[in-house]
Amino acid sequence: MWIADGWKDYELIDTSDGLRLERWGGYTLVRPDPQVIWRGVKQDPLWKKADGVYSREGGGGKWSRLAVPESWNIRYGDKLNFKIKPMGFKHTGLFPEQAVNWDWFSELIKKADRPVKVLNLFAYTGGATIAAAAAGASVCHVDASKGMVQMAKDNAALSGLADAPIRYIVDDCEKFVEREIRRGNKYDGIIMDPPSYGRGPGGEVWKLEECIGRFVSSAAKLLSDKPLFFLLNSYTTGLSASTMGYILNLEIAKTRGGKVVSDEIGLPVKQTGAPLPCGASSRWTK
Repeated sequence: MWIADGWKDYELIDTSDGLRLERWGGYTLVRPDPQVIWRGVKQDPLWKKADGVYSREGGGGKWSRLAVPESWNIRYGDKLNFKIKPMGFKHTGLFPEQAVNWDWFSELIKKADRPVKVLNLFAYTGGATIAAAAAGASVCHVDASKGMVQMAKDNAALSGLADAPIRYIVDDCEKFVEREIRRGNKYDGIIMDPPSYGRGPGGEVWKLEECIGRFVSSAAKLLSDKPLFFLLNSYTTGLSASTMGYILNLEIAKTRGGKVVSDEIGLPVKQTGAPLPCGASSRWTK
């Protein structure tokens, strides 16, 4: 498992009974997590004193006991800063486990010793975007949500990257890739963090298991003649790291060569010392 253990402003304190207890900067939150199928002892008093609790109710859920600002900031490493904001469906605007991937591709970008162009698809609030930009890449950031793209711009500004070469696009990712193929544009690195299910701004339906194979095939056409990497992430339990690795081997390594490695990604749990699985990633490098 690839573990994101470099955080100082974020901490996964404990997990129990379908919940995780987390510290985001100076505030603690309790949120549901379907991976937490075990029972714990909940020894930490913060379980009862958390600043915010997200509870499931029927087909939805809501925040309660939310004694936090509308938003606040946390830092990763020396450069990256993020706005944290409790939102609907338990989200905070950041997936901290992805830091292990930020570190990985940032090193590839720095060591390339040449201009690097990166395409970030389903880019959400821009964690990977600002990590790539901070490493020296020019980035094309694509997401269907105007609000999430604005939050990405805020995160870039917080990280001192307001004037970095980042192009922000509000669009359906599949349609954008189709247009980029026609335009003949190329990228040295591609990051793909697709949702399990979603709708584009024009009502386009995205179902991960049905769409991901052909979409990787299309996106791979945008790789440059000297590509660095292709990163595919998944939070869908039915799409394993090995399955994603098979897709990258079939759609990229078969014709481009290179190497594919795949594994779960996770966060260390302070209470037990064991890592919590938080999804999976597959990485192709030339």
